[in-house]
Amino acid sequence: MEVDLPEVLAEVSGQFERYEQALVSNDTAVLGELFRADPRTLRYGVGENLYGYQAITAFRAARSPIGLSRRTAQTVITTYGRDTAVASTLFYRDSAPGRVGRQMQTWVRFAEGWKIVAAHVSIIDEPRDQKT
Repeated sequence: MEVDLPEVLAEVSGQFERYEQALVSNDTAVLGELFRADPRTLRYGVGENLYGYQAITAFRAARSPIGLSRRTAQTVITTYGRDTAVASTLFYRDSAPGRVGRQMQTWVRFAEGWKIVAAHVSIIDEPRDQKT
């Protein structure tokens, strides 16, 4: 298996950037497009466990658009072959000093394009030895 083929890495990086822009601008249509419309798609959030595409889109529709701005750091995207990737990033919000968010997404290429099939978001106190 080939890891980090340049053209595949570029594709997933582009989709990850689309996701980030949609997230901070609360573009729920694009967010919905990027998650796989399947009952097996899941998203573990800071305060919720969402099983299935319907639960994920319902959460997004009900979420307040206030305070979504953030900056990312130490983003790592790794592709495995031509059809699977994992994207990981840290994120920081001005409204939560001293805290760091962690986000991981599993992306799979389907006939309709790259889709997130699993995501995990958590927030912790920023480790003293790893401030960014």
